[in-house]
Amino acid sequence: MSEPLRRFAAYITEHGLKNTPQRRRIVEVFFKSGKHLTTEELGTLVRTQDKSIGQATVYRTLKLLCRAGLAKEQHFGELSARYEPLDNEAHHDHLICTVCGRNVEILDAGIETKQEEVAKRNGFMLTSHRMILYGICPECLEKKDDA
Repeated sequence: MSEPLRRFAAYITEHGLKNTPQRRRIVEVFFKSGKHLTTEELGTLVRTQDKSIGQATVYRTLKLLCRAGLAKEQHFGELSARYEPLDNEAHHDHLICTVCGRNVEILDAGIETKQEEVAKRNGFMLTSHRMILYGICPECLEKKDDA
């Protein structure tokens, strides 16, 4: 059993909920994907393995993952939220392509240090933050140049 699945099972048990095979499948697929997914995208992936799992079950399971601290709901300027697996990785920020929606995670110690310096200079103690940079990815720029 993977660590996220173990932690989810503990959360479910602690809160008196049922750890159903459908929930386990959704959690497995979500963490195996390693991507920022909408509920619809995750539902499509899950149903390639089990056609009986409904979209409402996917949605409710993602909300449970968020409450358990195993996923984070993100909004990148889209209509639908995306859910990001949290598996004790270092904090990261994002680059988002405004054409194709590509999402690149940024791990940059210099950026983190600069954000802390800016907060300190303004008398803030940072408790959390998120940085999302929007632009056009190299592939979309190339397509644009070819057109």
